[in-house]
Amino acid sequence: MNDLSTVHRRARKIAAIPLAAALLSACTMAPVYHRPKAPVAPAYPQEPKTEAKTEGKTLQTPASDLGWIDFFTDPRLRALIAIAMKENRDLRTAAAGVAQAAAQYDVQHASLFPAIGATGGAMYMQPSQTAGFSFAPGVGESISTFRYYSAGIGFSSYEIDLFGRIRSLSKASAEAALKEVANARAVRISVVSQVANAYIAWLGDRELLRIASDATDNLSDNLRLIRLRYDNGEENMLTLRQAETQVDQAAQLRAQQVRLVAQDENAITLLIGAPIPANLPPPRPLGEQTLMANVPAGLPSDLLFRRPDIISAEHDLLSANANIGAARAAFFPKVTLTATDGVSSLLFHRLFTAPATTWGLQPNISIPIFTWGQNRGNLEVTKAIRDQKVAAYEKAIQTAFREVSDTLVARSTYLDQGQRMDDLVKSSADAYRLAKMRYQAGTDSYLNTLDSQRNLLQAQQSQVGVQVARYENLVTFYRALGGGWTEQTARSPRVPAPL
Repeated sequence: MNDLSTVHRRARKIAAIPLAAALLSACTMAPVYHRPKAPVAPAYPQEPKTEAKTEGKTLQTPASDLGWIDFFTDPRLRALIAIAMKENRDLRTAAAGVAQAAAQYDVQHASLFPAIGATGGAMYMQPSQTAGFSFAPGVGESISTFRYYSAGIGFSSYEIDLFGRIRSLSKASAEAALKEVANARAVRISVVSQVANAYIAWLGDRELLRIASDATDNLSDNLRLIRLRYDNGEENMLTLRQAETQVDQAAQLRAQQVRLVAQDENAITLLIGAPIPANLPPPRPLGEQTLMANVPAGLPSDLLFRRPDIISAEHDLLSANANIGAARAAFFPKVTLTATDGVSSLLFHRLFTAPATTWGLQPNISIPIFTWGQNRGNLEVTKAIRDQKVAAYEKAIQTAFREVSDTLVARSTYLDQGQRMDDLVKSSADAYRLAKMRYQAGTDSYLNTLDSQRNLLQAQQSQVGVQVARYENLVTFYRALGGGWTEQTARSPRVPAPL
């Protein structure tokens, strides 16, 4: 008889026992899952009506299907995001978390099947003279050494999952793994939006640095003229000091912006997980980083399948629901099997012969009678955890609804505010020009020029601040709708994954 074929035949025979038992355990005692009703309004609040004109057309592609390479139009920003997708440490941590959860599921799922192993052993013993051992081939012939050889294949303490306890635990572990997948997707979306917002903040601070530098240069030239007039007795000390104050204020603003620009670069370096390459494409002007088109918000119910944090919360809830099934199954008997099939002999050369064949089957049942409330307590714990997960799931939906609503409200108001700020900068610049002309003509004091220049500088700073906030809000709106987890835009309708 071929030894290898014998091993295979016996392995199939051993495996048939738990497979037959599995047919008896096709169901679990977990509660039937019903998705909680979304505790939000069926539609988002209406955007405030403003006098601002909407820019761009409205896209038909949902934000969650719009790839970040299509949403972001600045080549430098695209390059930074591409680096972050490879080097960001949060993404690496999330990927490791997915691998860990998948491995834990493999460990738990393996409990559904018996751990079949092969064994082999030998025993040598020197019996005493009074033990009475004799060797069959020579009747009455005493032996000096007792030998015993055995080999076999089998499993021990395999639980037949009659009431679905192991299946429930396997389901809980699978949902935990899917939760980590959703978490990794959420981290990906977060990294994309963080890099984009940090880049927009960097552009804004660079623009403010340019404004502060231009103001410092212009005011320094103006100060030289006023000092020259003061030296010639044509100007007083108050005007000179006011001009010096202007230069100092602009210079300190420039120093502040130099610091902020450097800190923005440090933030981008941390987010992308690597030094910023020197050969990146030049940045586009502030405002040309994203599509100038309206991304549809859709309905709040769409968030259930597009927001990774909501998907993650639902998998967490499903995992808790499955654990209730395992806790319920603990009230019922537990049946385990130990089975072996092998050979044994006192002579090694007869070990793999037909007469040496041996087998064993040991069923065992354990019935809980008095657990003193332990099983009941475990069941109540799992139910309480399930209730917590329901609340967390509903809170995730409410949070997503609030984020989308906030960005929708801000979208139109930032546009209106930006247009108003453009008008304010124009009028402030004209006022400063007129005040400066009146001072140079000698018809007005330098105080009006000082106030006009300060108002212009503040208006320019506010203008950039509104622009930065507006474009960051567009990025946040894209993220709040679940966009940014994929590089390329989906070309087919999105189908929600089955529960």
